[in-house]
Amino acid sequence: MTSMEKSLPFEMTGSIDYQTGSIVSREICKTGAGNVTLFAFDQGQELSEHTTPFDALVFILDGNAEITISKQPYQLRTGEAIIMPANQPHAVRAVRRFKMSLTMLR
Repeated sequence: MTSMEKSLPFEMTGSIDYQTGSIVSREICKTGAGNVTLFAFDQGQELSEHTTPFDALVFILDGNAEITISKQPYQLRTGEAIIMPANQPHAVRAVRRFKMSLTMLR
């Protein structure tokens, strides 16, 4: 099941908007194999350190983010991606406002 129309093109960056002082998320695809969710983080917003049982691919659609994996920070810019390994502690912080897609692989 998906919140987007299957087999129709769409513009990912424009499919989610920033909201002042918030993190906005929008699931665009969910299957038994995983899901794809878009996020828009306002500057300074963050997801605190946590773990997940699945690998996840983060792709920066717009802006700058700091992704920390096992205490190692990585600075990502528009067009860059990183894999967050399963069961590794990770956190996400908006250095500047940014948008990302998160693909969770089950």
